Amino acid sequence: MTFSNNRLPLVLITLFSFGALAVALVSQYVFFMQPCAWCVLQRLIYLVIGVLALLGLIGGRTLGRPATLLTAALSICGLVAAWYQYSVAAHLETCAQTFADRFISGLGLDASMPKLFGIYAMCKDAMVKVLGVEYVVWSMALFTLILLVALAASFKRR
Repeated sequence: MTFSNNRLPLVLITLFSFGALAVALVSQYVFFMQPCAWCVLQRLIYLVIGVLALLGLIGGRTLGRPATLLTAALSICGLVAAWYQYSVAAHLETCAQTFADRFISGLGLDASMPKLFGIYAMCKDAMVKVLGVEYVVWSMALFTLILLVALAASFKRR
């Protein structure tokens, strides 16, 4: 299997998404930043984006373009989740019974994989700064970067 410029976007998307997941887990288990429901939903979106990008890499041209289009769509979902967390959920007394909480719990992810998808904080408590910027803003920036890479790859002439 040779590496080409056509595969570079999927490699970047894979690295960005799994990297974001790794940073979230280090933040939780090394720096004790507990995740809220909206944080966990974003983790799930990063995980699915990473898996799709990886499948696109493995599947070559057949799966490459559909994978980039799906990652673009999911990055928009991630942007919406991060925006909602930043602008609405962070100001609520609780994020229990919000969409994110019901979705993660409804899939049973918090119970079956609590180390990855456990919800341990309220949204307003999870609003912390890293390098002077709120964590969720970093997530919005990364979802935007993934979206731009995916769109550029999807619409690039081959």
